Amino acid sequence: MLIDEKALRAFAEKEFQDAGEVTIERLGAGVHGAGYLITAGTGEGSRSYVVKGLFPEGLGHDYPSDRAAVFLLDLDEYNNLPQHARAIDVLALKGDGSVISVGGGKEYYLLMEQVEGTDYFSDLRAFSGKDRLDGRDKARITAMAGYLAGIHAVKKESRSLYWRKVRDIIGHGECLMGVFDTYPDGIMSYEEMAEIEKLCVDWRARLKRKEHRLCQVHGDFHPGNIWFRGDDPSDFVLLDRSRGAWGDSADDITALCTNYIFFSAWKHGDLRGAYREGLELFFADYDRLAKDHELPEVLAPF
Repeated sequence: MLIDEKALRAFAEKEFQDAGEVTIERLGAGVHGAGYLITAGTGEGSRSYVVKGLFPEGLGHDYPSDRAAVFLLDLDEYNNLPQHARAIDVLALKGDGSVISVGGGKEYYLLMEQVEGTDYFSDLRAFSGKDRLDGRDKARITAMAGYLAGIHAVKKESRSLYWRKVRDIIGHGECLMGVFDTYPDGIMSYEEMAEIEKLCVDWRARLKRKEHRLCQVHGDFHPGNIWFRGDDPSDFVLLDRSRGAWGDSADDITALCTNYIFFSAWKHGDLRGAYREGLELFFADYDRLAKDHELPEVLAPF
């Protein structure tokens, strides 16, 4: 349901306290969403407003935050264009069934709890002085593999969400194309970047057939977002899950495992020692737990 008419009526009656009667009428639907007409009768005559809702699947509108972003941009920009219908506010439906105003902000902030620990980058830096992993190193890798196998076991059926994840990996501002756009000139040529981008578009066609792989993901499981808090290898906390709740397990696995290769190449020029052992141990443990035998076929673009 796009609009909770009961909650919307309660909001309108509170907003128009002098209203004698409030009516709500569905106007119709388009490709993106549907509109509702609110008419409030007052002593000065009737006031009419349109409330628009977006369909919650496809077109990049899958998560509530997507739909909020669309409407907040609308509120900022509708009134800047001559002869455009005016935007008045952005409304939010809360979990308790009430409707509140969230419009008017010019910047937004996330308030979250404080956590303590040491990020996994510290472990990776320490690997440079080791030929072999010690017991704690192995236990932490096994714990991370087990954690990911556990969350990846939660599946969801949605072609739209899987296709979105594949699309985002290539074109999102925080993923391949966006990261390339942060590179200083001279690191790679634009042509080299474009060749990689085009190869990933070919991967998109292959992955579209694999919507059955959609599962719960962290979405940014890199070492800076994994903080260990003590000697217990399972005692870690994660940060910054910010690219959606659903995707391909390959996304989380490559976000972590690419770093074993990167740090080893940076320190040694190739994959060796503790870094190679860590990479092999992670894949062995994850394969044993997740039994995702299709994984090697889909890793490359992630």
